[in-house]
Amino acid sequence: MQAEGEKKAPEKSIDDWLPITSSRKAKWWYSAFHNVTAIVGAGVLSLPYAMSELGWGPGITVLVLSWIITLYTLWQMVEMHEMVPGKRFDRYHELGQHAFGEKLGLWIVVPQQLMVQVGVNIVYMVTGGKSLKKFHDVVCSSCKSFKLTYFIMIFGSVHFVLSQIPNFNSLSGISLAAAVMSLSYSTIAWGGSVHKGKQEMVDYSYKASSNVGVFFDFLSALGDVAFAYAGHNVVLEIQATIPSTPEKPSKKPMMKGVILAYIVVAACYFPVSLIGYWAFGNSVDDNILITLEKPRWLIAMANMMVVIHVIGSYQIFAMPIFDSIETVLVKKMHFNPSFRLRLISRSLYVALTMFIGMTFPFFGGLLGFFGGFAFAPTTYFLPCIIWLILYKPKRFSLSWFANWICIILGVLLMILAPIGALRQIILQAKSYTFYS
Repeated sequence: MQAEGEKKAPEKSIDDWLPITSSRKAKWWYSAFHNVTAIVGAGVLSLPYAMSELGWGPGITVLVLSWIITLYTLWQMVEMHEMVPGKRFDRYHELGQHAFGEKLGLWIVVPQQLMVQVGVNIVYMVTGGKSLKKFHDVVCSSCKSFKLTYFIMIFGSVHFVLSQIPNFNSLSGISLAAAVMSLSYSTIAWGGSVHKGKQEMVDYSYKASSNVGVFFDFLSALGDVAFAYAGHNVVLEIQATIPSTPEKPSKKPMMKGVILAYIVVAACYFPVSLIGYWAFGNSVDDNILITLEKPRWLIAMANMMVVIHVIGSYQIFAMPIFDSIETVLVKKMHFNPSFRLRLISRSLYVALTMFIGMTFPFFGGLLGFFGGFAFAPTTYFLPCIIWLILYKPKRFSLSWFANWICIILGVLLMILAPIGALRQIILQAKSYTFYS
């Protein structure tokens, strides 16, 4: 394989222009806050609701298992980034191609990764719009209420500007602000729940009246939890920005950042889900900030924090897509790398996600559907399959067992979670009017 230093001049100049490979000067702490921004999405606010559909025992089990499995698969991806001497797998699909072959690797990884990244961007358009609307309604309760569509458009308009940021390293300031915001609004969510205390007549039984309803809600909640651990789809792209030499491989600083990120993830997820469910039981909304109505200024502030965080998250997930679009335009279709090309292609992508978000804002159902259908493979079991193919651990060894357990649990999640979410979307769609 070609070593990085042996690349031809035209190819190198294109790589220097593309967003993922243009800058390799990141520090280990960039990895920490990029990963926090990627993993801790607004999905954290739906975790108490997921707990109400899972119940205490299964809920805690699913949360803890997800945290352990996704940390393990993230470690695998960091390890595999430079497993071939002199070569770096800067993108998820490049690792897939190394494991499954040039064509098959693309077909296995790219559709799933695109579904995750585009899905996240659409859901974040909706989340950003909803949080802006909530902020407006809390701050000015006597003002005229505007349609959610308008708030999604306001939120989307920010991205037409931010999407012109050239690469991951240039995003570091926005990413740091987003990571701080995620920790802040998570703290407000569980702190507000502690302040309210355990509600009178709190009920921890399942909300659904029939066994069928309980079963489908349970499946949908699994998807919500899967959605909450979505960072794997950008982890190789984040690692690609860290400098690397044979003496100092990028996996050491990257893993340092990942561990710090996962400590922050635990500090956000576990208190929000457990304390939120403890305080409100099955009466909690699918966004806990809606359940916490007072103090008004604090809820307004938390919603604004969600907006700032989701702005950063949107950009983190959009960057690999911009990279894919620009790679196709420049390498396959032979367009000249230019500002105009970047402006048009990225603006069209932002407009598309905004349009879909305005048309289908089923927040809760979308989380579960994308969570199960696309996040489970790329996060829970695809890294394990690649690991088994490339490293070939001895049969019945600890590594072999660990990978197969992750694969079995991940496949079950992929099959079951979208079923519950699809039912939820259908139920919500009955009372839905377009562009409301």
